[in-house]
Amino acid sequence: MNLEAIQKTYRRYAGVYDVLFGTLFEPGRRRAVELINIRPGQRILEVGVGTGLSLPVYRRDARVTGIDVSRDMLAKAHGRVAELGLTQVEALLEMDAQAMTFPDHNFDAVVAMYVASVVPDLPKLFAEMRRVCQPGGQIVVVNHFASEHPVIRQFERAVAPLSATMGFRPDLELPEFRRLAGLDIIDIQEINAFGYWKMIRFRNAGGMNGHATLAAAG
Repeated sequence: MNLEAIQKTYRRYAGVYDVLFGTLFEPGRRRAVELINIRPGQRILEVGVGTGLSLPVYRRDARVTGIDVSRDMLAKAHGRVAELGLTQVEALLEMDAQAMTFPDHNFDAVVAMYVASVVPDLPKLFAEMRRVCQPGGQIVVVNHFASEHPVIRQFERAVAPLSATMGFRPDLELPEFRRLAGLDIIDIQEINAFGYWKMIRFRNAGGMNGHATLAAAG
């Protein structure tokens, strides 16, 4: 998985993403937004905003910024914002989540839905999410992790070499993810159909810059 491969894959997905994954992933999107968007006037960053399926769920008094590496997916998100008049969306930006251009502690909360299995370097992603989030703020991740069922796990491992083509890594282990995240976990909930996906809430302890977090995760 590299940035170029991700952009190429999601260029193919852009036109059909909402049909393939809209309804399937909707419970996770709604629950994540409900957990993170709890106060008026919050500045919230959504990493991997894609076609913007989650954007209508945010409170109207929120201040939401979405980023994604796929220009084609972002074009769909811009259309959604315009069509639905989503005034809570302040910006939609083409940006690599592993190297964000935002100032430190710029957001009250950060959410990344269905992104952890896509980015090439998880420690960099989490170092950046921690850096741009206010100390004490929530970071919420929704993602698929390797199944504990032996048959499904074997299948996930078998198709893992096709990650670049599929656009995500199917065999990400939860213990590995927790180690690489380097953040304090508040709770873990099963989400979506059959509990095959998980929603993980972190508390950003603050006091460490991105480089320190990377070192801790490594």
